[in-house]
Amino acid sequence: MPGRKRQAARNDGVILDAAREVFLADPKAPVSAVAERAGVGISALYRRYPGKEDLLRTLCLEGLRRYNTEAETALLVADGDDGAGTGWTAFVRFLQNVIEADVHSLTTQLAGTFTPTDELAAEAVRAGQLVTELLEKARESGLLRAGVVVADVGLIQECCAAIRHPDPERTRQLRRRYLALLIDGLTVGGGSLPGPPPKDGEFAWRWQRR
Repeated sequence: MPGRKRQAARNDGVILDAAREVFLADPKAPVSAVAERAGVGISALYRRYPGKEDLLRTLCLEGLRRYNTEAETALLVADGDDGAGTGWTAFVRFLQNVIEADVHSLTTQLAGTFTPTDELAAEAVRAGQLVTELLEKARESGLLRAGVVVADVGLIQECCAAIRHPDPERTRQLRRRYLALLIDGLTVGGGSLPGPPPKDGEFAWRWQRR
């Protein structure tokens, strides 16, 4: 890219990284805090994002796209010819990669703070479809515990995303630890799960503008 476009792209990446850090700490923070963290002028930020909602939507859209990319990659693994258990391996790898990418922390933190767009809704629908496919692949492997539904997957990921420590490396260690415990709970051999499973759309209320 020409120098000016390259600089603009770099600034955009810096702004989004800063916004992620700022809004994870405080979803009510002003955009001026993002500009300060990014080390750019407020006018440079507003040229890219006319308002705070535009910035929040972009962050969530990027997170959803990353989530869907991880799911698509896992499905390619599940469709491979590596033998029995591939569907389960792909499902576990998907969970691990999504937790490492930390896409759920920001999504759940920002839910209800802006009005979703049709583009966001389409990505969310796509996410549900991909996880449904992954769950079926895991079930076909014979290693998935009975009674696990698609909505369980999202809540498991949220449980791990809720683990936060001042030291980022310690956060990663603890998330890996508890994800391993949760994966064991997803594995065949356990008893009947208590209570009814979460329904599709049961937590959609969180996206209603507060």
